[in-house]
Amino acid sequence: QVHVVESGGGSVQAGGSLRLSCVASGPTDRRYSMGWFRLAPGKEREFVAAISWYGTVTNYGDSVKGRFTISRDNAQNTVFLQMNSLKPEDTAVYYCAGRIAPSSSTSRVPGNYDYWGRGTQVTVSS
Repeated sequence: QVHVVESGGGSVQAGGSLRLSCVASGPTDRRYSMGWFRLAPGKEREFVAAISWYGTVTNYGDSVKGRFTISRDNAQNTVFLQMNSLKPEDTAVYYCAGRIAPSSSTSRVPGNYDYWGRGTQVTVSS
């Protein structure tokens, strides 16, 4: 069983930055591709970013490209989402997810992920 726990959410003004963290604990003989998704009130779940096991492949949603950066530190079992130039429309609950996958694989599809955290709230005020 893999446990995923997000942290780092909060409230910030437009133009500000936040850094989300996601710790994944589980079997150490598996390789996990990780992703971030978000859910805002009245909207569908949206893909934010994904990263392969070695961190060599990343993928971003169009609405965050150029502003958000995903990275990982496998020694700490942690994935990060650096969010810069935040906008009010970035307000959402952000979820971290993991999937057992080949080393260079990423996915934008929520259904491809096996493990999910409970989410962390990000609120951006104008």
